[in-house]
Amino acid sequence: MGLLSLRRELFRAAVLVAGAFGMALAFPRTDWAGAVWVVLTPMLVTALRRPVRTAFGWGWLFGTVFFLVLLRWLDFTFRTYSTIPWPLTWAPTLALAAYCGLYVGAFGAGVAWLARRSAVWALCASPFLWVGGEWVRGHLFGGFPWGILGYSQYLRLPVIQIAELGGVYAISLVIVAVNAALAGCLVLSWRPALGGVVLAGAVLGGTLAFGVWRLGVPVPPGEVTVAIMQPSIEQPLKFEPGYAATTLAIYLSLTRRAGAEHPDLIVWPETAIPTVLRRDAELLRTLGTLSGALHVPLLVGSIDVDGATPPKLRNTAFLLTEHGIIGRYDKIHLVPFGEFVPLAGLIGFVRGWAEFIAELEPGSRRSVFSGPPAPFAVVICYEGIFPELVREFVRGGARLIVNMTNDAWFGRTSGPWQHLAMYPFRAVEHRVAVVRAANTGVSAFIAPTGQIVRRVSLYERTTMVERVPLRTAETVYSRFGDWLAYMALAVSGASLAARARNRAA
Repeated sequence: MGLLSLRRELFRAAVLVAGAFGMALAFPRTDWAGAVWVVLTPMLVTALRRPVRTAFGWGWLFGTVFFLVLLRWLDFTFRTYSTIPWPLTWAPTLALAAYCGLYVGAFGAGVAWLARRSAVWALCASPFLWVGGEWVRGHLFGGFPWGILGYSQYLRLPVIQIAELGGVYAISLVIVAVNAALAGCLVLSWRPALGGVVLAGAVLGGTLAFGVWRLGVPVPPGEVTVAIMQPSIEQPLKFEPGYAATTLAIYLSLTRRAGAEHPDLIVWPETAIPTVLRRDAELLRTLGTLSGALHVPLLVGSIDVDGATPPKLRNTAFLLTEHGIIGRYDKIHLVPFGEFVPLAGLIGFVRGWAEFIAELEPGSRRSVFSGPPAPFAVVICYEGIFPELVREFVRGGARLIVNMTNDAWFGRTSGPWQHLAMYPFRAVEHRVAVVRAANTGVSAFIAPTGQIVRRVSLYERTTMVERVPLRTAETVYSRFGDWLAYMALAVSGASLAARARNRAA
């Protein structure tokens, strides 16, 4: 390779790395949401002009850097709660970033392969290739749908309203379409480039027009008052036996404060109880008496243990009144390497590396609480980042979605903020209000439009009470789910198959 070629490749690498950084910074907490509308363009141009293997390599680099910057908050967790010495604490994050980057590499390779026949064809297919890859990443090996491109727009309400039609994937498709049009301006002759700009402009214009119209539709009547609490208890203290009495005193005090505003439901965060609630008769009596005195049901997070041998632990939400426990939901989608170890027979030894790795039993029933105050469903921790799971609860009759979580493992990093950013999309997808109670934050009330109506910053101990509307209608997404992602997979498969058939002919 000559000196000039080396300089060009180094320049290309610098541009792609800068683009990957820019795309990561479009997410919380920097929220440079406008960056995603242009930063994919250099990678698309590279894929159009390079062989398939080279395009895969550049795409993998781009994707790995993007996810490494996006997921940088994981290093705090490993530094604080594992025995892995720094800088080796970056190894798990790098491994996860490299895995997720493979999907971006495959996207680049797919665009490059289609471009060998027609650059126009490749650019037209690129939004579908991207969305298909995001859907697969969100499902393969249990799924990790963190960093879906559409989530970067969570504060742009006119943009995200189309999520009620095609989910978060619809926003990703529009973003990539705009980037593809920009790439076309750099590699195509003026006629097809202009056609691409017109098409992408029409898609973006239609998205914004729909969003503005939808935001103007009045909210149907029917509300309940919900109180949430953020106790701000540091993770090392949550289950410390010597701190248990203090923990309960904090929760009981916050509950009384919230109850003074006469809500219809009071929500505690995930695993709030420092003991096993069903085995703590005294605490059950205390909570039942408190619920009766305040005339309000309590939704409480606790670890539950059954009587099996060996005993099975579950991450559970209990609904209590003065009559005791009247409903429960056991978390279904557990966090890999957090609440269970995949392939435990082979790599179970990793449990000794970090105190945050537990061994829980998943629930099996998608329980919808009948109330009071109205039919609602609970998603625990990161269950809410899986659109299809929330959809099942909505299809089961939930008129309100409650997310109870504990993001204390991630400290004051961008992790809790990135987690919050996904819930406006669950709200828009089903036109349902989302109530979020987090141990250390970020607690919030989210309207059916996706607007974060109120939120509490990290490590602020307080309560919030808000009137929230109840879901009254079925959206396209509620009814048909990930139809757009399935269409993207079909278009991607058909495009690649047609290219293979033409190559063989």
